[in-house]
Amino acid sequence: MIELNADIGEGCDDASLMPYLARVSIACGGHAGDAASMTAALRLAAEHGVAAGAHPSYPDRRQFGRRPLAASGDEIAAWVTQQTETLAEQACRLGLRLVHVKPHGALYNVAAREASVARAIARAVTAVDPALVLVGLAGSQLIAAGQTAGLAVLNEAFADRRYLPSGRLVSRETVGALIADPVAAAEQARALAEGRAVATFGGGSVRIRADTICLHGDTPNALNIARAVHAALNRG
Repeated sequence: MIELNADIGEGCDDASLMPYLARVSIACGGHAGDAASMTAALRLAAEHGVAAGAHPSYPDRRQFGRRPLAASGDEIAAWVTQQTETLAEQACRLGLRLVHVKPHGALYNVAAREASVARAIARAVTAVDPALVLVGLAGSQLIAAGQTAGLAVLNEAFADRRYLPSGRLVSRETVGALIADPVAAAEQARALAEGRAVATFGGGSVRIRADTICLHGDTPNALNIARAVHAALNRG
């Protein structure tokens, strides 16, 4: 069965989603998160036996990390390193260990298409801990950079986002980019898990390799989506 993941520590109702998840990525100070929220998220993951990882981003709380920032590869690597190490330190205090890194928002999407940004992230993750798994958009530059750096990778797909024919995500600023209907999200997740093509925005379809499927706590109907997707993925 394919795993389900979510991004947490961002001010949403994380606790209600946890029973349906196998993996969580925790905001670690760039777009959201502080010592208290990181500790709470780590404890929540531990209580539910869910794998925990870092969710670093552009350091931009005002825009929630959803706008690209002009930055060199060294700057991006430094941001990813600092945020990941901050969460790792919190985890260590609790006797826990991070298992993956997944960039957030604009950093995730820029790294999906720009090899230089992807390499900077992979370099940072390798420097922090080469045993960390790098999670990125399926088939993207970030996945390629992680593999080149010798990291284990997870190709990520989305239950609650629409796709372009290229396999990229439709921008959140586009009307209809989010899938807020639990039935539609479950159908897309099931198709992804089975390796079938999913409908693309505006018509057509695309096949997406999925090692892990993400849903978002800030998507409307998030809890009902989690329930429906979990049920669909566990259906024989």
